[in-house]
Amino acid sequence: QVQLVESGGGLGQAGGSLRLSCAASGSFSRVYGMGWYRQAPGKQHELVATISSGGNTNYLDSVKGRFAISRDNDKNTIYLQMNSLKSEDTAVYFCKADIEYVDLPRVRRSDSWGQGTQVTVSS
Repeated sequence: QVQLVESGGGLGQAGGSLRLSCAASGSFSRVYGMGWYRQAPGKQHELVATISSGGNTNYLDSVKGRFAISRDNDKNTIYLQMNSLKSEDTAVYFCKADIEYVDLPRVRRSDSWGQGTQVTVSS
């Protein structure tokens, strides 16, 4: 069992900042890529930012230059620093992790998702 626990959401001001965290815990042997996704009311689920185990990052065009994803491999935790917030950043933000775990006699990989954390930006 793998749990991804997000924290740091809440109410932010337009132009302000928020920082999200996502920690993976449970029984697993390795964590590969991790990332943040979001879903706003009436809109499709979209990728916000991803980071590989080696630190390579990828961003949604609309957040480039404003958001920064980082990772602490020792803690199996990722962060999303969100600056210059806009009202259109309002959404539920979900953490995802590509997890390797032992399921004898095999080693398996699967995606795990967090429960989501609400980010609301007021203008």
